[in-house]
Amino acid sequence: MRRTLFWLAFPAGMVLWMATTTAKDDYFEMSKQLEIMQSAFRELNLFYVDELAPGELMETGIKAMLAQLDPYTRYFPESKMEDVRFMQTGEYGGVGASIETRNDRTTIVNLLEGEPAAEAGLRLGDVLLEVDGRALVGLDTDQIGDLLQGATCTEVTVLVERPGFADAMSFTLARRKVKVPDVPYQGMLTDKTGYLALNSFTKTASMNVRKALLNLTDSLGAEHVVLDLRGNGGGLLREAIAMVNLFVGKGQEVVSTKGKRPDWNKSYQTRGSALRPNLPVAILVDGKSASASEIVAGTLQDLDRGIVVGEESFGKGLVQQTKKLAYGTRMKVTVAKYYTPSGRCVQRLDYSHRDEEGEVHAMADSTLATFYTTNGRKVLEGRGVIPDVEVPKPEVKYVLAGLQEQGVLFDFAVAQRDALAKPENAADFKLTDGVWDQFVRHVAQMDDVPYASESLQAFQQLEATAEAEWLDDANAKAFDALRAGLAADVSADLARHEVAIRRALEQELVVHLYNTTGQFKHGLQQDEVALKAIELLESGEYLNVLAGPDSQ
Repeated sequence: MRRTLFWLAFPAGMVLWMATTTAKDDYFEMSKQLEIMQSAFRELNLFYVDELAPGELMETGIKAMLAQLDPYTRYFPESKMEDVRFMQTGEYGGVGASIETRNDRTTIVNLLEGEPAAEAGLRLGDVLLEVDGRALVGLDTDQIGDLLQGATCTEVTVLVERPGFADAMSFTLARRKVKVPDVPYQGMLTDKTGYLALNSFTKTASMNVRKALLNLTDSLGAEHVVLDLRGNGGGLLREAIAMVNLFVGKGQEVVSTKGKRPDWNKSYQTRGSALRPNLPVAILVDGKSASASEIVAGTLQDLDRGIVVGEESFGKGLVQQTKKLAYGTRMKVTVAKYYTPSGRCVQRLDYSHRDEEGEVHAMADSTLATFYTTNGRKVLEGRGVIPDVEVPKPEVKYVLAGLQEQGVLFDFAVAQRDALAKPENAADFKLTDGVWDQFVRHVAQMDDVPYASESLQAFQQLEATAEAEWLDDANAKAFDALRAGLAADVSADLARHEVAIRRALEQELVVHLYNTTGQFKHGLQQDEVALKAIELLESGEYLNVLAGPDSQ
């Protein structure tokens, strides 16, 4: 018996010794590398030929180090603490306007409804000239954004140039706590089907979705609900769990996490009674639905509680936690992977393995495991959330892509919006043939064609190569003929792509005339994914999809 006890005890002792040795080795290696970094930093600061900014140099080094891990592990200097708070709350002190640089000018491209900028009368397309008397020449959008943001209950004065008006306009705005709405729109798609869109999973997301569900079902009579998570990049894990709990009863595992440290090996369950345990629900996802969005969509799919419609989601199965560092800085670090109730991880890219160029790739299909929903339907790991019913996004052809990228639709809307007839209901707005013809003339009269086919771009590259190899003169006639054949014919190009461009232009005009609420009211009428969700819910076909193979 003693001999047996000895051999049982020996391996445990060996494991303890090996663990202690490994810990000591890791500690020594970390201390060694920190000492090397410190000495290199000191020598650079002392002897580099030009003056250095130690803080900027160290920040660059930290960011470069974290970039070798994954895109989600990030460093925040003390000056960026407002960004950390915004990620968690969706709130910031400011005026509710978003800006972009267009043609080297700072232009307002988005206005939050009901916030200071919109209330004061600023409009999309207004060009910022000054903020509190300071000219903006030479400042980037981050710097200008910092000037607009500030403590609540303070004022900021902006000078803007409005297209079509000769004189600059001055607006004084009262900064306040701006909250990007969790639910930017809710309403009825049909007499039976309600709809709500969720922007992100901030600390108030589940509460606001709960309110929206109550309004849709109790006040508006919705018998089915469409939950739109398209474009939702995620947020707080606890809010995703609370969101699932609105549809699933107490005690159900929503997600589990596994990390390097044992304290991150956890299982998270619903904690209360479901608000609407039997309400038929469709969840819409696309390639920008990530993280917490995938937890909600993946969990409801695994439990056969809702039908997922749209495109494959992004595939982010990693969990981050924000850590406090010295001198008021923070670091958001990936601490675990998460798994939906079936056991799958939706993470698409394998950041632990990079090729010789340092690139990261999706895991090979042959390495992926298959898991099963409650009703026995197959779901695959490593590919995000694959919809139960896929509705591919229409391909954007090069003409429309160029018009959008060059801001042609936006600029036309700014110039023409005040001359258009505006129905009271955004859903009734239609682009007339007259406005379309005006748009075609506008594009045709531009100095440069705002789009180029891949064929033309390839030809231009061929011309440059031929010139470098002295082959251009000998082939001049062939080049001239091909150039003429590939040259853009604006009227013909717009006519060939008229259906898609008219639709995009109509939607752009709606945004300028009715803002976000109108954009949803108008756009959902033509939204193929939302229309498919309505069809599945109201026909009862979603039940057949969720039933699984055992029902056949």
